[in-house]
Amino acid sequence: MYEWLKAFHVIAVIAWMAGMFYLPRLFVYHCEAEPGSKQSETFKVMERRLLKAIINPAMMVVWILGLWMAWDGGWFSAPWFQLKLVLATVMSGLHGFLVRWVRAFAADANPHSQKFYRIINEIPTVLMAGIVILVIVKPF
Repeated sequence: MYEWLKAFHVIAVIAWMAGMFYLPRLFVYHCEAEPGSKQSETFKVMERRLLKAIINPAMMVVWILGLWMAWDGGWFSAPWFQLKLVLATVMSGLHGFLVRWVRAFAADANPHSQKFYRIINEIPTVLMAGIVILVIVKPF
């Protein structure tokens, strides 16, 4: 059973990360679109669908299966896992900001620049790299 949980956890992580990489990139392009334009309205649909159909469900599966495996494996006291949990929590916090920004774009009230979203676009990569290293290498 554990191997199946791990397989579905990894599949969900891949889906979540794909969305976390793509959504800020959509924001970069959405910044260029005139509010109310056909292009802007198309970005709103794309952002909403990506969030609701892929990113949100994938994150829920990642957390449910990840915590289940951690409990089953007795990892909660392992230092590598505790740091992984911190990084996954930060990733989830970023996810929350993405939700906020999807809502802001939907209301034609985007508060940020393209440059801001280009920088934000790099954060999931750094967090993911740290998480993968912790899981595979278990350095401590």
